[in-house]
Amino acid sequence: MSEPIDSRPLLSRASELVDLALKAGATEADAVAVRSRSRSVSVRQGQVEGVDSSEGDDFSLRVFVGRKVASVSANPGFDLAELAARAVAMAKASPEDPFACLADKADLSREHADLDLFDPTEVSSAELTAAAKEAEEGALSISGVTRSAGAGASASMGGLVLVTSTGFSGAYMATRFGRGVSAIAGEGTGMERDHEGCSRLHYADLDPALEIGRKAGERAVRRLNPRKVPTATGVTVIYDPRVARSLVGHIAGAINGAAIARKTSFLKDMMGKQVLASGLTISDDPQIVRGSSSRPFDGEGVRGERLLMIEDGILKNWFLATSQARELGLHTNGRGVRGGNSVSPSSTNLALEPGEMSPEDMIRSVKDGFYVTELIGHGANIVTGEYSRGASGYWIENGELAYPVSEITLASNMRDMFMAMTPANDIDRNFGVAAPTILIENMTVAGK
Repeated sequence: MSEPIDSRPLLSRASELVDLALKAGATEADAVAVRSRSRSVSVRQGQVEGVDSSEGDDFSLRVFVGRKVASVSANPGFDLAELAARAVAMAKASPEDPFACLADKADLSREHADLDLFDPTEVSSAELTAAAKEAEEGALSISGVTRSAGAGASASMGGLVLVTSTGFSGAYMATRFGRGVSAIAGEGTGMERDHEGCSRLHYADLDPALEIGRKAGERAVRRLNPRKVPTATGVTVIYDPRVARSLVGHIAGAINGAAIARKTSFLKDMMGKQVLASGLTISDDPQIVRGSSSRPFDGEGVRGERLLMIEDGILKNWFLATSQARELGLHTNGRGVRGGNSVSPSSTNLALEPGEMSPEDMIRSVKDGFYVTELIGHGANIVTGEYSRGASGYWIENGELAYPVSEITLASNMRDMFMAMTPANDIDRNFGVAAPTILIENMTVAGK
């Protein structure tokens, strides 16, 4: 993506915007510029379907007048003084928010770590096209694959510029490269589809396009001629890592400080109590070098440190930004993310730490069960903990994946699921949410 865009002009503009807001009557203010540049190519059956390119800088100004707060956004070229005056006028007309505030000065990052998030490799549209075609060729090379559902490759860069009236000034940029393909096996009503993709911060870390395509094709062919299974309770279910990550995401949602403050999480009263099986740990670390979701500081200028969110099954921390922490009588842990004109807590590099058993041994340990490779729908209720999702995968018989299965529903309660989880040892930390293969006992499988 070539050299990083010089952030100094944006930092200067953001700093001037904050100063103008204070002169217009704000008691505190922060200005953010979110910048992005991207290029992508999509192909289908060897033909280029689309080439997209975009670039932009989006500014937002947040101002506080006492406990009143307002935010405004603008594109480059706006009049700074006019934007600042409008934001202050909006704040004065807003209701008071007792918890809205900037991060405390003492919490602000002073030295921003170099996390190696930017790769200057320039990838042309021709190279992206070649990678997408190669991924598609890899899928079509698998016997039983009848066509491609499309392939793509992309290169992008993005970053954050933040200036606050409490003295913070910082910027960082990150690149991301990706390639993927979707393959179709079979014909007519017997067609099955599967996919494979790869996304990395550094171009050299990408999996080979041909290998990505072959994996997608093999997965699609393996899904041919699926069966339906009868409804059963007390079923042992094993989640493939691709879908196991969603379970860790549900845990993250349930321990998000915003949900806790709103009392919309079924774990809202569980701080210091056991929420996972003994021995299980979930970590979150924004400071990992080349980490998929790493950042030197959060959306408020706070440096987040590695946290054990859950340790030995015991809930230890919520994800917190400043306002949610204040509402809960706690302290931010540097998990604030800018979303539009607001700051909300979120995870960074989140991981369910692996166990000791290999996924192969885990499958061999199951006499009769279900191995999940795909989930459908959004039936995970963070308020009640109820879990009900469409699924497909493979039935396990005598420790082996016996045949493909589709059109079933998995059901349970996440309280019970979390307490019955056993992780394997095959974690891939190249994802912002990382999880190994996970075994969960005593679930309900609704089939025919």
